[in-house]
Amino acid sequence: MAHLVESMAYAGEVPWHGLGTKVDSNISVDGMLEKAGLNWNVKKVPLFMDCPDGTRRMHSKMALVREKDGYLDELSTVSQNWNPVQNQEAFELFEPFVRAGSLEMHTAGSLKGGRIVWGLAKMKDSFVLHNDDVTDNFLLLVNPHTFGARVHVRSTPIRVVCNNTLSLSINQVAKAEAYQTHKKPFDLEEMVEAMNMCTEEFKSYRDAANFISSIQYTDKKVKEYFDKVFPTFSKTETKSSKLAQKCFEVLETQPGSEYGKNTWWQAFNAVTFISDHKANVDVDRRITSTWFGQNSKRKQKALDLAVKYAEVAL
Repeated sequence: MAHLVESMAYAGEVPWHGLGTKVDSNISVDGMLEKAGLNWNVKKVPLFMDCPDGTRRMHSKMALVREKDGYLDELSTVSQNWNPVQNQEAFELFEPFVRAGSLEMHTAGSLKGGRIVWGLAKMKDSFVLHNDDVTDNFLLLVNPHTFGARVHVRSTPIRVVCNNTLSLSINQVAKAEAYQTHKKPFDLEEMVEAMNMCTEEFKSYRDAANFISSIQYTDKKVKEYFDKVFPTFSKTETKSSKLAQKCFEVLETQPGSEYGKNTWWQAFNAVTFISDHKANVDVDRRITSTWFGQNSKRKQKALDLAVKYAEVAL
């Protein structure tokens, strides 16, 4: 089976998934594009169909292809008015912040044969719980080269002690636009404005983390919590799902379990730990799910539920 992670580069410590090419932490935006293997372009080309009368006609749709190493790889089928966004164009979003020293490039790569391109940049922003439990703020930019997907940016806090991640959609803050469709040309200024809102979203997460780390759970309620986050879909099965059971098993042994012991912060991080490190055996499938798929949605649900349980326990 081909790897979902096609190419990748990272700065700092080796990522938990162990994939990618190591680069300097002061690497430029262009340098990251090159080292991550993202310095290629996409374009639309006509599609043709063979008709019953033996003629060949141009299709109303077009093929989106990648130009790389002298070859053309088909990525998707798009409409004629679909506007491609080049990787170089999307990554310009990071440029003014890198120049100002407010963030540095951290990770970038390509998934699914170039259909998903991402860049992760570390902001000079963090919070600390219980003296040593540090969470850093990152910005995740996603530039998809496939029909139906949108260019978007969101805040992605990462807990240092265990590298657990949480993707926060910044379009939940005020009226910030965190995404753009391909129905119009890429608007860099609009995305930069949305990117500025990530600081406010991170503050909201910090407040939630502070709150749930101060409220303790009971065994009964924490089991109920895990069952809601990882429900069993069997109509006849009454016991907890395997992932819910794993959460309860690692509650006291997960990395960072000594911080906020017996609190909803500890319970929430059991979910993020299982989601990021144990939910899928295949590493690159786990990465895809963690940042872009079901695991990302599940962790947002887990945070919301942890806050609700903590509020009830007051």
